[in-house]
Amino acid sequence: MNNKTYLIIGGTGGIGRAMVEQLIDNTASHSEKVIPHVFATYHSSVPDFAADNLHWIPMDICDEQSIQQAADVIKQQTAHIDWVINCAGLLHTAAQQPEKALRQIETDFFIQNMQVNAWASLLIAKHIKPLLANAERSHDKPAVFATVSARVGSISDNQLGGWYSYRMSKAALNMGMKNLSIEWGRSLKDVCVVVMQPGTVNTQLSAPFQGNVADGQLFSPAYSAECLLEVLSHMTAAQSGSFVDWAGEPIPW
Repeated sequence: MNNKTYLIIGGTGGIGRAMVEQLIDNTASHSEKVIPHVFATYHSSVPDFAADNLHWIPMDICDEQSIQQAADVIKQQTAHIDWVINCAGLLHTAAQQPEKALRQIETDFFIQNMQVNAWASLLIAKHIKPLLANAERSHDKPAVFATVSARVGSISDNQLGGWYSYRMSKAALNMGMKNLSIEWGRSLKDVCVVVMQPGTVNTQLSAPFQGNVADGQLFSPAYSAECLLEVLSHMTAAQSGSFVDWAGEPIPW
């Protein structure tokens, strides 16, 4: 374990919280000289989970000013970020469920999906880039900018239709991250931009849609987070622009 600095966006969600806890737990037995720092974001109230090397930062991922302010706060505490993982996402709200048919499309819900699932990652990348540019490289391991996406964002894998806003926002996210990987491949040294599918995870996001999940295919947040972190630990700069699942297997665009 080295002294990496991590930023987990959406650190209070199911997968994000599990990642924060695992990153903290994995460093508990190491000396202070090699304990990494973990920054994590929350939207409204400060979480009740604390550790000496954990720094909670408020961030509204739909507000660019809030993202910039969060980046500025992080810059006051560290010169670099080695891994950025955006775990935030939107599938449904209290008032809106994913659309099953065209007649159910509603403008505000569609725009909200785009803001949370696609636009936010670009804004985060825009303001976090200077911190990634300063990331320390060791043992041929790149800095990482990872975003949790979904298999339903794959156009070629779409066999069922439906879920217009969610599918389209995740497809837009995938294209944005592919674009980003190409741009950063020219302007940043050794950064891996990767889009990840976490499996079907037992969280509030998936709760209304777990009825048709096959036995053994509903993951706990802890298991999914562990798998994603393991996959990221083996990614190389040459794999930037990849779309992979929780096991590291490629997903068709």
